[in-house]
Amino acid sequence: MVSAQRSYDVIGFGDEVCGVLALICAAREYRRRTKKYARILLMSKCNLQEGIGGHLVRGGLAYLDRCQVDRDIRLALGLDTFGDPPAIYKEFLQKARVSGIALDPRKADSALRQMLREAGIDLLSRVQINSVIKDGQKLASLVTPMGTFSGKQFIDATVNAELAQAAGVRKSKGFETFGLPESELPVTLVFETQGLSVRRLKELEFNYLKRFTNLADTEAQKILLQAAGSDLKLAEQLKNDLVDSRGNLKTLWAGNDYIDIRSLALSISYHAFRSRKLSFLETGIMLDKGNIAVLDGERLSWNAMLFAVTGTEAEALARGGAKPTPKMLEEVAFVEKWLKSFGATSVTPASELYIRHAGNVIGVVDPLTGSDMLMGGVAPREALGTFAYHFDVRGGIPGIGVKAGALGFPSVSFPPPVFNIGIQHALIKDVPNLAVVSPASGFEGYACSAGRIMEFNAGVGQGVGIAAIIALLGGRNLATVANIEVRKVLEQIGQSSRIYGFAKIADASKLQSFESLIA
Repeated sequence: MVSAQRSYDVIGFGDEVCGVLALICAAREYRRRTKKYARILLMSKCNLQEGIGGHLVRGGLAYLDRCQVDRDIRLALGLDTFGDPPAIYKEFLQKARVSGIALDPRKADSALRQMLREAGIDLLSRVQINSVIKDGQKLASLVTPMGTFSGKQFIDATVNAELAQAAGVRKSKGFETFGLPESELPVTLVFETQGLSVRRLKELEFNYLKRFTNLADTEAQKILLQAAGSDLKLAEQLKNDLVDSRGNLKTLWAGNDYIDIRSLALSISYHAFRSRKLSFLETGIMLDKGNIAVLDGERLSWNAMLFAVTGTEAEALARGGAKPTPKMLEEVAFVEKWLKSFGATSVTPASELYIRHAGNVIGVVDPLTGSDMLMGGVAPREALGTFAYHFDVRGGIPGIGVKAGALGFPSVSFPPPVFNIGIQHALIKDVPNLAVVSPASGFEGYACSAGRIMEFNAGVGQGVGIAAIIALLGGRNLATVANIEVRKVLEQIGQSSRIYGFAKIADASKLQSFESLIA
């Protein structure tokens, strides 16, 4: 237990993996330069005894979203399957024994604890910020029920930028940058099953696919119509989703450690079981096409159960420690009954929600927009790495289609960007010794949809951790540290990543027009 009234070099608030890795990078860089251990504190309002690592650990999100580089680019540049991830992220995945996609939350927690322990970082759990003390614009101390903790540089790794808000930083709500403050991405309550093998799931889904597409199977057609809430048009749409453009059944894809569900066959079965219409827009609850991580001991981790939230609700859930509501837990109890009927021996929900997004801070050194990403991101000479991912708005942004149509944009779909990483969108101008490393960083427009992905934020965190020490030992503020300074350190320590971002100029121009007009 950390005693109260303590002073630190760097304080981190929130334990999303990217923030934990940022503190570890800071500790290592300080030790490299001074041969001494830095005084670093990781604080979290959550119970770290349940695991360290935010939504990847306590939220149980075992299916990792990895960098998605086109095969042609990979072959041309000699890149691995997932490009060239940040060095600290590669190390974390290796220590957590990740072979490709699946991250076992238990192994992730163990790996992070080991890395934190070796870095000499203090931990403080279940801590609330009562108030902050500032020295001019700078953040000086956090006042908590456990005492006052002073620091020189601060890193916020909460999904809702809670420390930044306490320090007076303004934050948009929901998709306020699109003029839709109450529109928000859905939250997920991840659940883990045991006793249901990959083979059994394949058989189950294939059977449903065959039956739902067989018009002569009257019982199956009744189930499909029940899932559609007796809406014939929706029933036809659901049926059409079961086959691809060539007329082949959209069977699941099973890799070495993951399963991608491509059709709504299982969703139809569940929604018929629940007698609830399979329409997320109408009901706000949906068993979606699952991203499933395959873990040891015949454990499957499902990222599939979506719950609609408003911008206000997402903020409230984040402030409440991301705890699922009774309604959400009740829904997973129905999922448990449904899956046990197919042979699952247990269905266990995560202790916390996966909150994809809860607004973004305003007033960073250099905001990052979706069009910036499509233009290739940070200039190659100063970039810290490269990331590629689609603009993933799973569950949709309520109201954006109507607004886009009114402005003359028939589609809000844009190609995935391949963009270079920097840290300027994470550094706060008005509180210059504070950075926000999370989905709540200074993203505008579509940027948060790709920018919320952990692998990208781990690269930002690596940079911010090093920048914190550049600032600390140079008597400077975080906000003054340039990307190129961090890049030079990464090169010195042999941890630089390949830089290969490129511009999709026509698409970037179209998205820039869209983002500016809709704001």
